[in-house]
Order: sequence, then C-alpha cells, then structure tokens
Amino acid sequence: MSAAQLPLDPKWMRANSLFQSHNPSADYALIGVPANQGSITPTNADQTPDAVRQALARYSTYSTSTNIDLAGNTFTDLGNVQAPDGPEGFARVHAAVKGLLDKHKLVVALGGDNSITYSLASGLWPNLSNIGLITFDAHHDLRDGNSNGSPVWQLIQAGLPGKNIVQIGIADFANSAEYSARAKENGITVISRTELRTRSMADVVKQALEIAGAGGREIYVDLDVDVCDRSVVPACPAAMPGGITADELRQGAFLVAADKRVRAIDITEIDASIDTADQRTVRLAALLVLEAAAGLATR
Repeated sequence: MSAAQLPLDPKWMRANSLFQSHNPSADYALIGVPANQGSITPTNADQTPDAVRQALARYSTYSTSTNIDLAGNTFTDLGNVQAPDGPEGFARVHAAVKGLLDKHKLVVALGGDNSITYSLASGLWPNLSNIGLITFDAHHDLRDGNSNGSPVWQLIQAGLPGKNIVQIGIADFANSAEYSARAKENGITVISRTELRTRSMADVVKQALEIAGAGGREIYVDLDVDVCDRSVVPACPAAMPGGITADELRQGAFLVAADKRVRAIDITEIDASIDTADQRTVRLAALLVLEAAAGLATR
C-alpha cells in the first residue's frame, strides 16, 4: 500500500504532514542531499531522500513515551539539492545550506552517501575550527581521497580539530590498522561497538556531547545508519552483523537533538533501491527524522 492509499483519520495525524508547509523560520528544517557518485560501493542512495519522505506517512506525530505531539512545532522541507556530487555539486550544497543556522534551530539532511557529511558541515560552518562532530558509524571515515569513506578526514584537513570529534559504534573488522592509528594520532575519541555492550546509549551520548560540545561549541552529528546490525538495515551496503540495534540509534538521535548545541544532523548510507519489501531501513530513517524532532521539542 502506497502512502497515498493509506486510510485517513482526522484524529491520527500522519507525520509527513508536518513538512508540507514552507515556513522560512521553522525550528526544524529538512533537506535532501541525494549524493551517490562518491560511494566506494556502487549505490542508488540518491533515491533515498524521497523514499524517507514517503515513509513518514507511516507514522503519527505523537511520541507516547515523552508525551510530545510534534504537531505543536514548526517544520519546513527545503527540498533536494540537485546533482550534489562532484566539485560543482559541492558548490551547490554550500549554496543551499548557507545561512540556514541563522534561520533554524536544527537542520536535518537526508542522504545520500556519507560524502555529504563533508559538504554539509563545511557549508554550514565556513570556519570549522570551533565546532564539534559526533558520528554514529561502524567506520572511521578517515580514508585518503574524496569518497563516502573520507568525510571525517576531509573535515580535519579543512580545520576541524580531531579532539573535537567523537565516533560511536566503530566496529571490529570494519577499519584498517592504519586508519585506526590516524584516529588516535588526531586525538579522536573512539567509543567502539564492543564498549557499547556494557554501556548505555544515554551514558555514551552524554560523554560525546561533553567532548564535542566543550565550551559551548556547536555540534554536527552524522547518523551513518550502517552502524546498525545488518538484519535491521539491509539497505545499508556496508552494514555488518553485530551492529547496534535500531532502537539504540533511535535513542541516540533523540538524545543528541535534545541538546541545544547540536545544530545539524545527517542521515546517510541507505540505498533505498535495495531495501526489503517491508522497507525496514527506510522506515528506520523516517523514525530518525521524528526522533530528532522529538528531541528538539524538549529543548
């Protein structure tokens, strides 16, 4: 059943309706960045932003656990950045996000592959020397070159201090010894998947916010969905068995968005074209959009 065929109930507001207005000063701004050409693994991640928007229709606007109805907040959808790959696409992303932090409390970007983390962060903050970065990712993304495996290294080279970076969920057998050494050499705080077995997500996120946001720094958060177990995110080409749960990533999205220092979040590395028939990966991404909105509502 498509979103258009879902039953209508005036007492059950669908979450996609939140983004049907174009409020230039909305607290929450959604933007699609359908990049896919820079991916190490061939992907159709460019199809994902619109698929996530459609999946929002599967959910309501009400969070039972927090008693928050998102209908009481302001949202806007800025559409998709056209052709965001390559040097010209990089410039288009910069132009699309310039000044957004002056208008909105939180900007949430739908990828696209993980290369958008570099183009978005560097576009939102021309001076990267005093921001923080938190990544939820199985991978360090410290590779050489320009790809979805290099955005963190590109940001460091552009001026983001490694000591301002926290990486949550780094997995065994997903990174090389050389790039792990690069993380240590640059002072990145790494909270491995193994460490998460004995620590709560709330505790881990608290630590990450303290480090990335020290001194009141604004923070960018990268939600690379391949940090999750492959069984729950089959549309993430690089996801591994043994990753974190979908619920843990949802909790992480809520907790970071609840902190006023977090100004931008991306949701990346999903290829909607290879999702299962039940759309479990895309539907998780839609829930991350809503968890971030619920977190923002608690500020």
